[in-house]
Amino acid sequence: MAKRARRSSPRVKPRAPPRAAAKPVAAQRPAPAARAVPAGRATINDVARLSGVSKKTVSRVINQSPLVRDDTRAKVQAVIQRFAYVPDPQARGLAFRKSFLIGLVYDNPNAQYVVNLLEGALDALKDSDFELVVHPCDRKSAGFIPGVRRFVTRQRLRGVILLPPVSDSDELTRALSELDCAYVRVSYAQFDVPARMVASNDREAVGEAANYLESLGHRRIGFITGPSGFRSAAERRVGFLEALERRGITVPAEWIVEGGYTYESGIACGEALLSRNPRPTAIFASNDEMAAGVYRAAHRLGLAIPQDVSVIGFDDGPLAARLLPSLTTIRLPIREIGRLAAAKLLDPAGNGGAESIASSPIVPHLVIRDSCQSPPR
Repeated sequence: MAKRARRSSPRVKPRAPPRAAAKPVAAQRPAPAARAVPAGRATINDVARLSGVSKKTVSRVINQSPLVRDDTRAKVQAVIQRFAYVPDPQARGLAFRKSFLIGLVYDNPNAQYVVNLLEGALDALKDSDFELVVHPCDRKSAGFIPGVRRFVTRQRLRGVILLPPVSDSDELTRALSELDCAYVRVSYAQFDVPARMVASNDREAVGEAANYLESLGHRRIGFITGPSGFRSAAERRVGFLEALERRGITVPAEWIVEGGYTYESGIACGEALLSRNPRPTAIFASNDEMAAGVYRAAHRLGLAIPQDVSVIGFDDGPLAARLLPSLTTIRLPIREIGRLAAAKLLDPAGNGGAESIASSPIVPHLVIRDSCQSPPR
């Protein structure tokens, strides 16, 4: 019997165990690139990040702490220089409980005076860590003292410069002392300790103007005073009239008029004096702005300076040399006074010489130009 053929089973190849899925190889991350920081807009966080140090270390470098290694200090300073980083004075004040702001408080109608003194204060602060902030005020308002107190506390001021006539207020200086805020008064007489004063001797200075006019032969002399309530106005009035009296000249009351330290008040006072009959042959105005107003008044009345009337001012700001004819005036070194006031706040002990330079009142002096001559015959 034929054998049935055996059906051979198909050979099945054993399956290889499934391969484990290959793990994706992680791409190597490059170090994060430094974010672009515009020059002059870097923050302390940027400086710390770019230097690879903490904010505290950056602060120590800024404040010249000896607790920083030389190589770390050099690295941080290089970043500061590269990105022109400038520390925020208010933030530094909060961090170190020490303010880097100086205030300037004023209520003065003579804008040029304020600007000149402000520039002097900025000169003194230029190479320091300090900044200057200003506070205009109205010393006659009920909110005068509270307003200055708020200004000092909100700004965390290291000290303030007080311009005249605000500097005359003892109530204000008492309030500043209560706030433990240093101050320097700018004024026209010495009435506080030298470390807190930069004063000019206006009473002596105006005597030069009186003597000069008398030496030219003037006997009919008009006088425009500053506004009442200003110590400068009182000092200049007393000094001028006393100097004339020593030379045998008495100024009648109708030739003494009160101005407001403004150009407009100079015009009004000049017209009042030059309309008198007889009129003065010379006028002393207590600041250059009012003297310029006298020029305008003389022009309106058809009078020539100095042929018909001689004029003297006080301050010697930029205006004096620009008038035609150039103004004879008393030079008050306003910019230097501002510099000295700020320097005293930075160095109250006078170690830098500021106190010794200005411990005695500054004496302004007469600058003779083209606005005076002998009286007409």
